Amino acid sequence: MEEDESTTPKKKTDSQLNLPPSMNRPTVSLESRINRLIDSNHYHSPSKPIYSDRFIPSRSGSNFALFDLASSSPKKDGKEDGAGSYASLLKTALFGPVTPEKSDVVNGFSPSRNIFRFKTETQRSLNLYPPFGSDVVTGVSPSPVKSPRKILRSPYKVLDAPALQDDFYLNLVDWSAHNVLAVGLGNCVYLWNACSSNVTKLCDLGVDESVCSVGWALRGTHLAIGTSSGTVQIWDVLRCNRIRTMEGHRLRVGALAWSSSVLSSGSRDKSILQRDIRTQEDHVSKLKGHKSEICGLKWSFDNRELASGGNDNKLFVWNQHSTQPVLRYCEHAAAVKAIAWSPHHHGLLASGGGTADRCIRFWNTTTNTHLSCIDTNSQVCNLVWSKNVNELVSTHGYSQNQIIVWKYPTMSKLATLTGHTYRVLYLAVSPDGQTIVTGAGDETLRFWNVFPSPKSQSRESEIGALSFGRTTIR
Repeated sequence: MEEDESTTPKKKTDSQLNLPPSMNRPTVSLESRINRLIDSNHYHSPSKPIYSDRFIPSRSGSNFALFDLASSSPKKDGKEDGAGSYASLLKTALFGPVTPEKSDVVNGFSPSRNIFRFKTETQRSLNLYPPFGSDVVTGVSPSPVKSPRKILRSPYKVLDAPALQDDFYLNLVDWSAHNVLAVGLGNCVYLWNACSSNVTKLCDLGVDESVCSVGWALRGTHLAIGTSSGTVQIWDVLRCNRIRTMEGHRLRVGALAWSSSVLSSGSRDKSILQRDIRTQEDHVSKLKGHKSEICGLKWSFDNRELASGGNDNKLFVWNQHSTQPVLRYCEHAAAVKAIAWSPHHHGLLASGGGTADRCIRFWNTTTNTHLSCIDTNSQVCNLVWSKNVNELVSTHGYSQNQIIVWKYPTMSKLATLTGHTYRVLYLAVSPDGQTIVTGAGDETLRFWNVFPSPKSQSRESEIGALSFGRTTIR
């Protein structure tokens, strides 16, 4: 046995294989094949290459510096093997042509971060890796920026309105659904047809009375007139016939508001009367809460809430059946005449204060919250919301007598219109929602195109497009 070990010590030591004696002869060939497979990176067959059934990556292409490990198989003669080339191609496919260096990767990681990330963190800008870094698409031009709407700074029509009173607490102008403008001048009411520009004298109250307010019914065929004696008259404008006179107030009626067949009237006697014109009674309920003259009344668009403003600096909200206000807002520091409900948001109410207040405030009557306030630096006389876009118009008195178009909710000024020399006390909107008419103590009515047309409506219904210039309403 010792002689056999001395004669063949090298074979057993090199091969480290424990094979049966019957397999000793083919061992040389098997050992040679195994050694070639193990050292396939360094052995090159002169006849044909040897293929393996699995991929064995090259250590030279691995990033051992990332794990603080040393590579056990350095490059040979500065040449990178096939696995290293594959790793280089893989990095190029993953990271693009700008591949992070090892130093960038090491410096970018902290010991507390997880190193097993498919996406490598670097300090390079993300703009280097399209398509995420740029929104520009080749061959496609970016959409042009929409320019702001242009609003003409001058009225397209002016009407002389002799004897139009310069009284903050009155409401003497209203525009019907049939495109007819009603104006109270002294003790008379005149109708101006916006389509034909014809002027009609509806009534004359006599020397002992004067017109304090006018208000069109929603259908535009009946007009309510509040008088200085405290009565309210209902007129059929198609027949030019007074159909009813209703009592109830002791002093002048300066505010009117319609809700279907119900007419609300506010008076200097501090009360609001609810009148149903279908009944024989002059009024069906009486609302009490204000301590001074009522100068503003507006029903919400769903006819469920009535907002009232008074010379007591209070803004109240009533429901259909209440005789006491359900909401009370006391933040204004002057008379509240300007009131407007938003047609775009349920329960959104805007109000404006007089000379000592000068603010426009916004309220959410659904949640009973005060939303915002903006100081206009001028007496707020009227407010109206556009039904076509989310914008509103305010008219002002002391000291600037201006008209402002606002963008809601940012309350950025879209336009400031001037021309009146007295307080702009009266405001109404055309039925198509594009044109406003303003009236002032300078005895003029001015027509402005401020709002865009509704998307579903053609330009053919533009108000007063054929009648420019200055004329008189009587």
